[in-house]
Amino acid sequence: MGAKDHAMKIAIQGEPGAFSHEAALKLVPGAEILPCALSAEVFAALDTGAADAAAIPIENSLAGSVLEHFDLLLGHEVKVVRETLVRIRHNLIALPGAALGQIDCVYSHPVALAQCRRFLAAHPRMKAIGFYDTAGSVKQLMELREPGVAAIASEAAAIHYGAEILARGIEDDPENYTRFFLVYRAAEAQTDPEANKMSLAFTLENRPGSLVAALSALSAIGTNLTKIESRPVQGKPWEYIFYVDCQIGSSAEGARALDALHAYCGMVKELGRYREARDAQTPHHGSL
Repeated sequence: MGAKDHAMKIAIQGEPGAFSHEAALKLVPGAEILPCALSAEVFAALDTGAADAAAIPIENSLAGSVLEHFDLLLGHEVKVVRETLVRIRHNLIALPGAALGQIDCVYSHPVALAQCRRFLAAHPRMKAIGFYDTAGSVKQLMELREPGVAAIASEAAAIHYGAEILARGIEDDPENYTRFFLVYRAAEAQTDPEANKMSLAFTLENRPGSLVAALSALSAIGTNLTKIESRPVQGKPWEYIFYVDCQIGSSAEGARALDALHAYCGMVKELGRYREARDAQTPHHGSL
């Protein structure tokens, strides 16, 4: 990382102007962006070398985790090397010259539409229609050129496509942040010497007390668990993969955490070590 960053090509899911685009440039200023339609294509671009890195959303403060991305992190030989927080600010965007009273159809990603329910309820004429991407909905409206069509997306998307913002900050909750990971191919990832956070995946035997025992082992060495998520194991009904984030005081503590889990788990995979992202406007969340 360093001087190479400015020539890096970063894959994102979505069109230019998407929040992932903003996150990618926040993680690696000056990077070249490679837009992909699907998350699986983002990881394929990383696998094949078409991209040097990927910027992926992993968790939204209102909508929760992006579960597909946990599965993709586990299924590919990649490592998380950085994280950042992006404040999600939604805007009603339309053709230049369009008026608010003309809008009868609003496109955006279903999560974005769900985060703007109060605004949409206050404008019952507007029919909300789900779309694959926030920025993509702005791209579409500029291609359709229909005055009655609008999109919900970022200010960057409006600027990128030459559209006009009719209403700013229409999200229901201003405390709307998304956490993004910067992901490298595992062979090229270097652990930040100041890393104070680690993401892990592990499986357990299906027997009483196995999860409690694994988590107690982490607690016993002083590792602070900040997040836990479970996902079903495909082909094995009622068996689960657990994803955890934990704070670590040192590289040695990270190694101890892995050793502690190996004693209780059938599979343990380190997804990455990195510095915890903080935003001046976002309070730090406590441990679990």
